Amino acid sequence: MDYRCMIVDDEALSRGIAKNFVEKTKGLTLTHECSSAIEAINLLQEEDVDILLVDINMPEMTGMELMKSLDENYQVILVTGDENYAIEAFENSATDYLVKPIEYSRFIKAINKAKANIDAFRQRNERFDEIYVKSDSRLVRLQLEEIYFIEALADYVMINTANKKYIVHSTMKGLINRLPQSMFVRVHRSYIVNTKRIESLEDLNIVIKDKYIPVGASYKESFMKRLNILK
Repeated sequence: MDYRCMIVDDEALSRGIAKNFVEKTKGLTLTHECSSAIEAINLLQEEDVDILLVDINMPEMTGMELMKSLDENYQVILVTGDENYAIEAFENSATDYLVKPIEYSRFIKAINKAKANIDAFRQRNERFDEIYVKSDSRLVRLQLEEIYFIEALADYVMINTANKKYIVHSTMKGLINRLPQSMFVRVHRSYIVNTKRIESLEDLNIVIKDKYIPVGASYKESFMKRLNILK
């Protein structure tokens, strides 16, 4: 199982060290390196990320402020040269806290903790075969097998079923975290698909119900691995 990781640090040298650690760790995929918290926030609106490695001491917006602005869908590992932030980090639900210079063994320990949290959350979702969503001021129960694909619409998402479409106020990240990973996969910043509804794949376009859904470049590798599982 792959875990998508983002690095947020204003120091190029620190980003380089973190990048090296991520790239040599099996199961981690580096999505982006960000030099500021503001850049990270903008990217998180479009990209699916599981784990964030965030430096605390950054100008404009600190890593602590970034973590507080995020919802619970992310595993945040804080990184700093100052040990005095440890208590505040854990009080604000940081997954772990790393002090520079980071040793690879300590990095792995933090990553494994983040993975365990993600896996536990995903396993809970695997037990469900239905989901409740609020659409048109009504609470609607949907059988997961009825969902064909989900499309992003600014601050909303559109859930496409066999016979109807539901507009729901949610983010793609928030929704994918409520769905079983064995059935649903994000293939583009704007699309989540039900793997059981895939009819064919044509030039990296998924065909579902006569709809051609593109596979985004940053999602291609993980999606192709999923196809191998489906064969």
